[in-house]
Amino acid sequence: MTNAFINRRKSVSVKVGNVIVGGDAPVVVQSMTNTDTANAIETAIQVSQLAKAGSELVRITVNSEEAAKEVASIREQLDKMNCDVPLVGDFHFNGHKLLEKYPDCAQALAKYRINPGNVGKGKKRDSQFATMIELACKYDKPVRIGVNWGSLDQAIMARLMDENSKLSAPKESTEIMHEALITSALESAAKAEEIGLGRDKIILSCKMSMVQDLISVYQDLASRCDYALHLGLTEAGMGSKGIVASTAALAVLLQQGIGDTIRISLTPEPHGDRTKEVIVAQEILQTMGFRSFTPQVIACPGCGRTSSTYFQQLAQDIQQYLRDQMPVWSEQYKGVEEMNVAVMGCVVNGPGESKHANIGISLPGTGEKPVAPVYVDGEKTVTLKGDHIAEEFQQIVKSYVETKYI
Repeated sequence: MTNAFINRRKSVSVKVGNVIVGGDAPVVVQSMTNTDTANAIETAIQVSQLAKAGSELVRITVNSEEAAKEVASIREQLDKMNCDVPLVGDFHFNGHKLLEKYPDCAQALAKYRINPGNVGKGKKRDSQFATMIELACKYDKPVRIGVNWGSLDQAIMARLMDENSKLSAPKESTEIMHEALITSALESAAKAEEIGLGRDKIILSCKMSMVQDLISVYQDLASRCDYALHLGLTEAGMGSKGIVASTAALAVLLQQGIGDTIRISLTPEPHGDRTKEVIVAQEILQTMGFRSFTPQVIACPGCGRTSSTYFQQLAQDIQQYLRDQMPVWSEQYKGVEEMNVAVMGCVVNGPGESKHANIGISLPGTGEKPVAPVYVDGEKTVTLKGDHIAEEFQQIVKSYVETKYI
């Protein structure tokens, strides 16, 4: 699936392991572990889970010597699990020391993430930043220069505020902060190129936690460079708030052709499933028509005509069934990820919506005749009834996939 109405921003192509970010490549989905990286087994398991859910890049925290020592082991464990997802190392404060002291770590990672605001202060900042870039050049690794408004380089902010105070018509402080984020990213990228890192090894991000701020900053950043861009609303929050805020911000930018890779930074519930952020990222891209990952289930919201929860349960079961099958189906059945399945709850829109889908079922609403017509490619093929409608419909879906997508 490709949205032909979007004029995609042209960016430099960056190779991250076996994944291409930017250029003409599809927007890449990525995520990040929340395990202690020093626990290699636990981290490898979560990386594998995220990759299986659809994360095409997975970032891990490398914040200590104990963590750095285990990165190569994590990569080895993943290879044994036949999981080839590229690993990205997230460095703050001491990355220059860790990459230099642990070459196995530097080699095992497919990309480094550097935060200009946390790489060092004063005179140490430039030398420590240079060390990380030199190591990236040595090991032929791309770098994401990731600016974050929660850890913005205060020297740049102070410089811009001072310059602003001398203007005859000073700008608002919010404008200065936006400019400081962009300046930090672009100046850091320029320094990285001076040191020897190619433009095809640089990805930029300027993350914020407020929707309108993020949109404004990325629109400006995208107009001022052709580096590949990583999108994400940082600290998006929990549950529906995090999902809605991330979708609102990223949808606007993606619609404008801005963004080469995305992450949905959801706060998981205690002991919650980390893969939810991957599914949300995929669903944003798929519902907007940029990529297809798994067959989509169309279902009505329910009303007084659908007092039974039967259609809701069937829609949920079918959606989970389709997602569970995709690791196998994606290898065997080309194009199956673009399939649409409708599970409708009554006669009002049920038959019509079912005809528009590849496969659709119109379940009986309250007071309606207890039968469920099934439509395949717009044609009514069978009417299901009795106690096994769900099982029979699932088998129809399975048979359709096996015969349609060869």
